Amino acid sequence: MPDATKGAMMTSASAEAQRRGLMLVLSSPSGAGKSTIARLLLEKEDTIELSISVTTRPRRSSEIDGVHYHFVSPERFDQMRERGELLEWAEVHGNFYATPRDPVETALKAGRDVLFDIDIQGTFQLYERMREDVVSVFILPPSIAEMKSRLHRRAEDTEEVILRRLKTAVGEMRHWAEYDYVVVNDDLGRAYEGVRAILRAERLKQSRSPAIGGFIDGMLADLRQELGEV
Repeated sequence: MPDATKGAMMTSASAEAQRRGLMLVLSSPSGAGKSTIARLLLEKEDTIELSISVTTRPRRSSEIDGVHYHFVSPERFDQMRERGELLEWAEVHGNFYATPRDPVETALKAGRDVLFDIDIQGTFQLYERMREDVVSVFILPPSIAEMKSRLHRRAEDTEEVILRRLKTAVGEMRHWAEYDYVVVNDDLGRAYEGVRAILRAERLKQSRSPAIGGFIDGMLADLRQELGEV
């Protein structure tokens, strides 16, 4: 009888190790808890890393270049933008922020996932350049009252700033349907598990696992041999 054990073995871990990584984008209005969910993912998921932005903003004393941001001059930023080295960019309060292309491409090719904590405009720019790699999740608060309460509890902003954030949220939430998934953060643990489930499911998509095709072909060849069809 043919030896059916000679075919290549593949486990779920080995299949995942051979896949292309994905770009997990989290967006939300202020006070929805997006940054907390992102922090939990980075703490608990081994194969995901945070996309570190470049910025022209001056470095603060508590910040480390290459950890919090890649700090560059306005001239260097212009060069990167003109050479197509940026996946997305935006101007915020007179300073520029952007996602460098090379680190993301390197991570994806190595089968690592990249987490993006960016706004809606940044998400749409990623759509334009790498839509097949992007998995986007829009995080919502359970209510406007709760969102406002969370902003007050953070004690980081004045009433004027909080009002401005609430007004901005109106425009942001209108784009919810342009995201792949929507998660309501009424309970942090449940919201985190929801995002984690999305990540796990997207990792298993056959389009991200080219090695599966060869593995299945090998199994079919072994099966035909077992059945004496070869």
